Amino acid sequence: MTDRALSLDLPDEAATTALGAALARALRDREASIRERGCTVHLEGDLGAGKTTLVRGLLRELGVTGAVKSPSYTLLEPYEVSRLHLYHFDFYRFKSPQEFSDAGFGEYFGPGAVCLAEWPAKAGEYLPEADLRIALQVADAGRRALVGAHTEIGTACLDRLETFLREARAGA
Repeated sequence: MTDRALSLDLPDEAATTALGAALARALRDREASIRERGCTVHLEGDLGAGKTTLVRGLLRELGVTGAVKSPSYTLLEPYEVSRLHLYHFDFYRFKSPQEFSDAGFGEYFGPGAVCLAEWPAKAGEYLPEADLRIALQVADAGRRALVGAHTEIGTACLDRLETFLREARAGA
């Protein structure tokens, strides 16, 4: 499979939230495949790049109404959404990739789970391959996102994401 990527300019926080919402719709459309195999999304970017804002937009679109906070200190925030288990990880505080294994986090990755992992490099080789990789960076006027698909399910989600974003631009 050839990796594919989509580059997006996100002029403000609302655009980052909207990207998260569009990603939620793409994941919802792949729910049967996710229940069968699971889906892993790596979220990369410096502090303040918008990783948690994107996750908040995703969760709001999926109907989560409670507080959505960064799991910087807890390392994991779990959410039940429809028939899926959504896990938001933040590995920023890891001193060693071995901490991923020691914490038993590998058990969360698999059928029925959407795992959103901030600071994936800190979990090293213990972290499963990304279906989708979203790299956020601060740009002159807002943020820039590079969304890459690396597996069949990632490519299917990226295709749906592109459709949703195109429809949103046409409706604006």
